[in-house]
Amino acid sequence: MRRICLSVAGMFLLLFSSFAQAPAADSTQYKKRKLSFEEANLVTSYYRQDGNNSAVTGGTGTEKLTDISTTIDVKLVKWDKKFRKHSFDIEVGIDHYTSASSDNVNPQTISGASHADTRIYPSLNWSAENEKTGRTFGAGLSASTEFDYQSFGVNLFFSQKTKNRNGEFTAKVQGYLDNLKYILPSELRTGVNAGQGREEDDYPTKSRNSFSGSLSYSQIVNQRLQLMFIADLVYQKGYLGLPFHRVYFANNTVAVENLPDTRLKIPLGFRANYFLGDKVVLRSFYRFYTDDWGLTAHTAQLETSIKVSPFFSFTPFYRYYTQTAVDYFAAKSIHKITDQYFTSNYDLSAFNSSFYGAGVRLTPPNGVFGMKRLNMLELRYGHYNRSNGLNSDIISLNLKIK
Repeated sequence: MRRICLSVAGMFLLLFSSFAQAPAADSTQYKKRKLSFEEANLVTSYYRQDGNNSAVTGGTGTEKLTDISTTIDVKLVKWDKKFRKHSFDIEVGIDHYTSASSDNVNPQTISGASHADTRIYPSLNWSAENEKTGRTFGAGLSASTEFDYQSFGVNLFFSQKTKNRNGEFTAKVQGYLDNLKYILPSELRTGVNAGQGREEDDYPTKSRNSFSGSLSYSQIVNQRLQLMFIADLVYQKGYLGLPFHRVYFANNTVAVENLPDTRLKIPLGFRANYFLGDKVVLRSFYRFYTDDWGLTAHTAQLETSIKVSPFFSFTPFYRYYTQTAVDYFAAKSIHKITDQYFTSNYDLSAFNSSFYGAGVRLTPPNGVFGMKRLNMLELRYGHYNRSNGLNSDIISLNLKIK
């Protein structure tokens, strides 16, 4: 994995060097019709977690996991004959994780295929903005692949600014078509499934489709206050569990979790940003969530950006989250064999959580490390803990070329 990260970083530095000598942007009213570079971002992070409620082993057992993630995002722009701005956002991401709990899909092996995996997820998004009318159309494609899961996504969106440009309405629809390998725990495999050395393509697959619609409205109330309202509707259909999540019943028998094949989710959100003078910005967010599995959740977040100097900012943040359990959750050895649906996945249990940390952001006038086009460096750290014992830490680095 170290080789992968170094290769990705090398690609980003190569990209940086290719634009480092580019001429400064034209300050006249002329709009370039050729495709030109606008900005690029490299984001890399390290994540680790621990806990003792693994769904792989029926709600008890290690949840140790580490993940290294790196994404490169490149934005290109051009103007057409009607002076509409076309933006192209090309992103490639790579995640590599190791998971002690996933390795227990087959506890008889020292290190199975599920112990570690690499996920690759490219995406391409396009938008066309008419600055005169304040109207924007856009579309995008995405994909994601790993050992036992493949996903293909598409999205469309439309936005319209108000006449005074202080408000903006946005509508977006998305669809994801997913396939996952049906890999059962080793003791529940029968026939061909019981083989230890089978090929990856021999596993049967199941599908999962997700469709969502989102409406939002943002408003600049005055020079200090900005608001946004968000309403989403998400519908999922297909195999919505995971085949290697065990459930132990009260009579000591074992099966894999069984959940309904449809799920309707309704999140409603609200954002408010308030500028306390030139040096302090308060960013707040609240979301209410409910679905037809019986889960209800509330999220509240506050982040403060403090400008210590014109080129250095400090950003502490805190997020509180609480949820009820789905109707089909129970701890290990509680479910009855007569239950129609059942899971011991603690992500679907009732819990409270806190996520807090801080970041620093550098935007020196001569560029980061004296490289003028490398105009931003941001480093963030966050710690997460849950009332059922799960805890994690994440540290991320963001570099921007502009």
